[in-house]
Formats: sequence, C-alpha cells, structure tokens
Amino acid sequence: MAARPRSDLHRVLDRPLLRRILTGPQSVGPDTEDAVRAAAELTAAGSPVALEHVPGPRADVAAELADLIGRVHAAGLAPSCELTLPVGCLASTAVRALAATAGNAGLAVVLTGPSGAVDALAAVLRGAGVVVPAGEADAEARCRALADGRVRLTQGRGAAADLAFVRCLNVLMTGSGHPSIAATDPRLIAITGERAAWNGRAPDSWEHVMPFRVRTEEQQRLAAAGYTVRVGVRSGHAGVRA
Repeated sequence: MAARPRSDLHRVLDRPLLRRILTGPQSVGPDTEDAVRAAAELTAAGSPVALEHVPGPRADVAAELADLIGRVHAAGLAPSCELTLPVGCLASTAVRALAATAGNAGLAVVLTGPSGAVDALAAVLRGAGVVVPAGEADAEARCRALADGRVRLTQGRGAAADLAFVRCLNVLMTGSGHPSIAATDPRLIAITGERAAWNGRAPDSWEHVMPFRVRTEEQQRLAAAGYTVRVGVRSGHAGVRA
C-alpha cells in the first residue's frame, strides 16, 4: 500500500512527545486516572486509543466502567478513544446501559466475551464493535456474519490459530465494515498490510491495534507509513505499575 501524504500524525512522529509516550518510564497502573492520563498523552500525539478496564474479582464492574466513561468524557478524549465492555462480567442490561452512557459521551464501545452473548448484544447495539479471537473455533463464521460492521480480530497462539487469523483477515478485508487488526507478530502484521493492499483498502477503512509500550518501534514505523495504529491502554486488575 502506498504511504499517505505527510499528515499531522506523520509530522508528530518526529516530536519528543510521542517517543516519550511510547518508550518512556511511565506505565499504566490500576487506577482509571492512570489510563486516562496515558490516553490523553497518546491522543495529544495523534494516536487513537483502545481502553480496556479489567476489574478485580470483587469489583463493581459497572460502576468502575461508568467512572472511566465519565473521566474520558470530562477530559475531552471520547472522540479519539473506544472502550471495551466485558460482556462476560456484566448482565446484558448493564452492558446496554453502559453502551448508552458511552454513546451519549461520544465514546465508541467494543464488546468482548462469550461469542453468543456478544453477538446477540451487538445485533441490538448499533455501531458497537465486536472482538473476535482468531483462536476460537467459530472465529471465521463470526467474521463472515459480522464483516459489514466493526470487528477487532485478535491473534491467537500456535500455527492453527495463525492460519485461522489469516482466513478471518481475508473475510474482513473483503467486507464493507471497519476491521481492527490486533496483532504483534511481525508475520501477521505484514500479511495484514498485504491483504489490505490487495483488496484496495483505504487507510482510514481499517486499523492496527497494538498494546501500549509493546513493539513501539513497529508502531512508529506503521504510523509513519500512513497506517492507523490504535494503542491499547489497560487499567484495573490487569494494570501494572513500573
């Protein structure tokens, strides 16, 4: 795929701010404040953000997610972020309520969890994205059913999962939706770019998703080449302090 003309995002790659964000000493901690701070710096540098809050075993999941939504909205970050809602940890009524709250705040949501519950909710929550792990047995069938919407395809482990990932990738890149490709394996990243080019995908019709402070040089390279790289920021029970 030919690189886009030098854009604002491209120009900002040369600035110290982005290098400090991606390779600096800070890491995201368990507090939502930490995640919002990291998201603010990333979006200031031109990177969209994928927020994922992982609650502890005795946490009030809905309350923590509602708090995060409120903080993101108050910080003016909602247009540049999307929030993962863990369907397996919430009642369907809570997922709907949180999705509505996020929507009112201008924050996109992505649903993750058991495929049956996720796909049923996605059918009634217009615009919600869906996480499809390539390592699951029904991944390709789900991608075919969801290819006209927002799907975040995540890589699995092992050769079988890699093959499934490529099959799912082919389905999504030929669909009319907006695929988000969450992979850090260099081979899968290269194949993703090839499939996007083969199918004539415009740069703004799909995106990479890569974790905060993981393969940062690759993130910079992809962004400099004109690809959209959404940076995943985790908080909550999964957060780790430096």
